[in-house]
Amino acid sequence: MQNGKVIIISAPSGAGKSTIIRHLLEKDLNLEFSVSATTRPPRGEEKHGREYYFLTVDEFREKIRNGDFVEWEEVYENQYYGTLRSELERIWSSGKQILFDVDVKGGISLKKIFGEKALSIFIMPPSVEELEARLVRRGTDSPEKIRMRVEKAAIEMKSASHFDLIIINDDLERAVNEVYSAVRNFLNK
Repeated sequence: MQNGKVIIISAPSGAGKSTIIRHLLEKDLNLEFSVSATTRPPRGEEKHGREYYFLTVDEFREKIRNGDFVEWEEVYENQYYGTLRSELERIWSSGKQILFDVDVKGGISLKKIFGEKALSIFIMPPSVEELEARLVRRGTDSPEKIRMRVEKAAIEMKSASHFDLIIINDDLERAVNEVYSAVRNFLNK
């Protein structure tokens, strides 16, 4: 199944990962976003097959039993995320390289699976306090959900050393440029 290279980008929620990924996809890097599967409900304008493949818990568990995932994780109780094998095959068959946007555990798992074919990048927020402020400004989560995300982020930030590269996102333009340079260099090796 393993044809090309993969770029893995992980970060705590609110660190700016999605924004950086959007910038990468606009560049001429021959990357395609790997759409993950999840059991969480869509947020805002999210569409099935674009941001995520939205599955029921039963559908997700069936795919686990069938071996349909490269990796998967139960992030919160009954809230699963995973990478479908069919998604990787779809992207590689189109001649593109894969760009993953995954949580920290998923990023570490994917790096172990793909080894030298993967560049793993951890987007580090300037601080836990700034991360919390960004989540509040985003306005998509309840105070309880924000508290959960901040607690999880503090734990995830301790795993940054498992990644090939850590980029601190205290200045978005600089962070985007650093990620772009690293990805371009890796893909051109």
